[in-house]
Amino acid sequence: MKESHQIDQSPIDSYQIQQTPRINVVFNHENIQYSGADPLRLHYVVEGVESHSVAAIERSVVWYTEGKGEEDFGVVFFERIQLDKRNDGTKILPKSVNTEHLTGALAVDLPHSPLSYEGIIVKIRWCVRIRIFFRSGRDFVSEHIFFLGNVPLAQLSEKIRS
Repeated sequence: MKESHQIDQSPIDSYQIQQTPRINVVFNHENIQYSGADPLRLHYVVEGVESHSVAAIERSVVWYTEGKGEEDFGVVFFERIQLDKRNDGTKILPKSVNTEHLTGALAVDLPHSPLSYEGIIVKIRWCVRIRIFFRSGRDFVSEHIFFLGNVPLAQLSEKIRS
């Protein structure tokens, strides 16, 4: 008589390899160059994750500085979309979000300043951030740079280069 053993595979079955999400963003200006007061419109698609594993999505339009000195940070638009159901089982979501396919759109009128700047000592960067919060507790941030204004790149003078 053959003895059979049952192996509890529930931990194995429930374990799924978590892949890194990909977030594709399409801006309304192909060259991602905007002027002050321009409307920033975009559409994004989250790929590589199961929609049921996402608890919330944050969408923001921000600027920040990099380089010497203190770093500055400004928020022009921020929205957190909670995908969990409320106690009564209903969801309240913006019309610009489709949780079945994890797609969304946002529209913001940009301010006149600060302008994007690629300096030698300091840089001013503008970006759209899409942050995904998973039910597992982990999160993922995707940053998509665009340019506000048309400030020329800073260049070292001939005296400094010599």
